[in-house]
Order: sequence, then C-alpha cells, then structure tokens
Amino acid sequence: MLWGAAGVAVAGFLIALEYAARRYGLPGPITNLTREVIFAPHSGPLLYAGLALMMVVLTWRQRLVSAGVAIGVDVVFLLVRWAVGAGMSFGNGALWVVLGWAVIAVTRRTGRERVLLLKGVGLGMLLVAGHKTGDTWLLITSKTRPTVLDPYVATADHALGDPSWLVGQLVDATGPVGAQVLHLVYGQLPLAAALVALYQLRHVARDRGFPGHHLVRTFLVIGLLGPAIYMIFPVVGPVFAYGTGAFGTGGGHWALADLWPDTVPPISTPHAMSFDEITPRNCMPSLHTAWATTLFVHSRKGSRAMRFAGTFWLAATVTATLGFGYHYGADVIAGVVFALTIEAAMRSFARGWDRSSVQLVGYGTAVFTVLLVSYRYLPERMADHPWVSGPLLLLATASVISAYVRTTKSWDPKAAPTPQPEPQSAEPQPGLV
Repeated sequence: MLWGAAGVAVAGFLIALEYAARRYGLPGPITNLTREVIFAPHSGPLLYAGLALMMVVLTWRQRLVSAGVAIGVDVVFLLVRWAVGAGMSFGNGALWVVLGWAVIAVTRRTGRERVLLLKGVGLGMLLVAGHKTGDTWLLITSKTRPTVLDPYVATADHALGDPSWLVGQLVDATGPVGAQVLHLVYGQLPLAAALVALYQLRHVARDRGFPGHHLVRTFLVIGLLGPAIYMIFPVVGPVFAYGTGAFGTGGGHWALADLWPDTVPPISTPHAMSFDEITPRNCMPSLHTAWATTLFVHSRKGSRAMRFAGTFWLAATVTATLGFGYHYGADVIAGVVFALTIEAAMRSFARGWDRSSVQLVGYGTAVFTVLLVSYRYLPERMADHPWVSGPLLLLATASVISAYVRTTKSWDPKAAPTPQPEPQSAEPQPGLV
C-alpha cells in the first residue's frame, strides 16, 4: 500500500508539473520522457544508469540479455539516424528494455516477484523522471520569477571572501584541460550516483528485497524539494549576473556589470534585478553541492576506492560550481546543510522517528532557514563585518555536520554498546545449600 500510495503521489506530481509547464508553452516531464521512446534522448548515460538500477532485481542471465537487447536496439536506432542524417544519440534501447520489463512484471509475474520487479522498474524510471522533472522546474523558475536576488547573495558572499571569484580565476588559469575535467565531473554526477547506488543495491536480487535506505531516495527528494526553494529565493549565479565569464557564458546585457571572475563587485545597497526568461534561477541552494554531499556520505561505507571517488567527486563538484560561476559560496554552504537535513529525514523515515531524529532534522531546518533569512535581510551587515559573519556562517554549517555525524553514529547498531551480563552474586542462594 505504501509503494502504491507513493506511485500515485509521484504520478500526480508529474501530471501537475506537466500542466504547469504547458501553461507557459513548455513541454513537461511526461512529454519529454515519452518523446525519448523514439526520438533522440537528451542524455544516453542517464537512461543506461536507470537501466542499471532496474537490473539490480534481475539474475545475471537476465542482466546480460537485457544489456544485449538495449545495445542492439540502440545500434538499430543509430543506423536509422545515420541513414536519414539525424543527430546521433543513444539511450532509446535502455528505455525500451525498462518499459519491457514493466510489461513483463504486469503480464508474466505474480505476488512478491511482480512487486519486486515493479520496484526495480520504478527505481530506474524515477532516476530518469527525476532528471526530467528538474529540467521542467528550471524552465518554470525562469518564466515565473522575472527578478532575481543575486546582489543580495553577492553582498553576503563578501563575508566568505568571495570564493566564486577566487576559484573562477584559479580554474581559468588551468586552461581548457582543467575546465574539461570539471565539466565532466559536474555533468555526470547522476551517473556517479547510480554507480554508488548499484554498490548499495548489489544484493537485492539475492535477498529479493531492497534495503530500508539507499542513495537514490535522498537524491530524488533533494531534486524534488530544491527547486521549490529556487522559487522562494531566485538567483542566477555570478557568471550570469556579473559578466560573461571565462568560458563563454554570461548574462549579456542583463548582467549588472562585466566583473566575474576578475573584479570583485563593490559593497553597495543590494536590490532585486530584472533578468531574462531563459536562465534558470537555480542557485540557492546549490543542488549539485547537495547531491555531491549525499554521494560523499553514502560512499563512506564502501570500499577504499569508492570512498576516494566520493571525496574526489565532492571536491571537484564544489570547485566546478564555484569556478564556473554557477554558484556563490553562500549557495554552497546552504547546499551542504540542505543535503544533510534531507539525508537525516530519509534515514529517520527508514528506521523510525525518535527524539534524536526529530532534533537533528529540526536543527538542520532551522540553520538552513537562518542562512536564507540572513542572505536576504542582513547582507550589508555581513559584508561590513566579514571577520565575524564569515566564521559564524562556517560555524553554523560545521555544527550541522557535527550534529549529523554524532547522531547518525548513535543510530548505527555497531556503535551501540554491547550489553554486559549482570554480575553473579557470590552469596549462596536459598535452596542451593
């Protein structure tokens, strides 16, 4: 019943988002996903990542057959596109196989096997649909929020030392090689998350069931709730609000000035500024930082190579978000707090709520709210007193990290103290003498 209710809720949300997008003359997530059954997919690696997640419920023989069918279908599509001169893209085969297993689950499976297979299909499709939903959310933010609050965040960012300007100059100095590596890391974050999730779900086929909590759940909830904050606190980022940037992107005549990344904007009274109806308002909080933080957290219980990869992906993602001018430093620390709060809530949902989980989620929510309120209403004071406000921002973020580590460690069964046997009394017991 729980999975059925979740499916109905997700379907209702997608339909509502589709309707909202159509009101602005935009295709919604259902339309975009349906088109990829035949037309060139936007992201082939994402579709194959969804297929890989779905295959955790299959046997090895079924996995090999599924992968072969997906690749075969893609080869046929590529040949047809080459023959008609269409754009070369792949991923249709992966989507066909996932949908095919959905049909098999309904028509050829019963009982627990049907439920398990449908859960696998749903997991793979949620990864893809979540990406499509995010794209639609971003388009809606650009249409419904004509003004942005970048001057407020840029002013508050003085308290942190204007990290976007500093890292932007460093990335610019690395040349095209460094930029290409960071672009690859930044763009393939969903694929990295799928690999970590595959490690977590590697025993699903053997156990015939999913673990109570895994990476994909938190990933999807972050993508669902994050854009709602975009609507409340619309920001486009320094490369768009303050110049053309080092890599050919920028806000054009909508920008306040051509300052990023060479010249830090002066401290002045912030104000909301008008911006175009194309650029997404997708900065506050930094969801790429939130997702990379979640990836880092879930990689901690993996192998040494996975722990290293999780650390690298977090560091490279933060570097890319700042170095490409997509985010301010204030966005990044808000993204960390946002991620840990959502992760704590999802873990609490899986294990059961208690006093410690309520306190952790409540504290993370309170700190996140204080950060946004400070950026909006206290940016000048923060900029005027950077040696006070900057450490306070970092201390608030560190306090959430510390609370998360301390509380979740107490949730770990391995961390629970082993009960000691009660000492036996040396006195003779009645009836034994």
